[in-house]
Amino acid sequence: MSSINVWTQWDDLSAPAGITLLSPENFPLETSDLSQIDFYVPLYMGGAKALSYAAQMPNLKTLQMLNAGYDDALAYLRPGLRLCNARGVHDASTAELAVGLAIASRRGFPEFMREQIAGRWSHHRTSALSDSKIGIIGYGSIGKKIAKNLSGFEVSITAFTQSGRDGSLTIDQLDAHLPELDIIILILPLSDSSRHLFNAKRLAAMKDGALLINVARGPVVETDALVNELNSGRIFAALDVTDPEPLPTGHPLWSAKNLLLLPHVGGNSDAFEPRGRALVESQLQLLAAGAPLEHVVAQG
Repeated sequence: MSSINVWTQWDDLSAPAGITLLSPENFPLETSDLSQIDFYVPLYMGGAKALSYAAQMPNLKTLQMLNAGYDDALAYLRPGLRLCNARGVHDASTAELAVGLAIASRRGFPEFMREQIAGRWSHHRTSALSDSKIGIIGYGSIGKKIAKNLSGFEVSITAFTQSGRDGSLTIDQLDAHLPELDIIILILPLSDSSRHLFNAKRLAAMKDGALLINVARGPVVETDALVNELNSGRIFAALDVTDPEPLPTGHPLWSAKNLLLLPHVGGNSDAFEPRGRALVESQLQLLAAGAPLEHVVAQG
């Protein structure tokens, strides 16, 4: 039986017999024969360029993402190619960031940091996370982790999903609850139905002083409408993702009021490496054994 060639950023994984590890050091994608690759793990945070190499791999059987989101990989599906995501790898990091953004925004950290830089002592009352009504839009593994992390605070949580699974409400019930929510956390996949889910109408329906946190995908929110609402001073936002992304120099979001902005770092903490490696090693064990892979999200 011929060896299965696996390209991944790690060439020191624990790989079973029958698996050959290829990496940037011993198999640079720019100059190598990509027809040799059977299993491809795009470089984490490699962006569109890393993903685009899949189109040059005619014998590729598995495209294993290191992200939970996979909307950008669907364009590379073809007959015989399966797509796997990294469900579970980023739960801890993304969930803690979502909670951190909620605390930082409600307690006024961005403003206090500006005052610190200016050398001003500016004591004033802020909003609180405690007693907040929180809506979590999307209730997969990360959404559940966010809810678990928030359970230690004195808050009430309502989860929303397309299907209403796991005790959540369906998204078509969101509008009835939206005006009552103090904090809205977006952590749902990007799809045709979720694109611009938070458009001008829904943003306008948010209560005065409410906070929108997006740790999902940028296009879930209509950017121009959000900029308008933020600059009115009526609502607040904390974004780890934007549309467009990366955010260009001079974009109106950079100077929008009431905004805490991060450069898509939700899953990129030092918790990623051991979890990412463990996922790939587990998949390679299954692959070598001829067993079904985990986290298959689409099949060409």
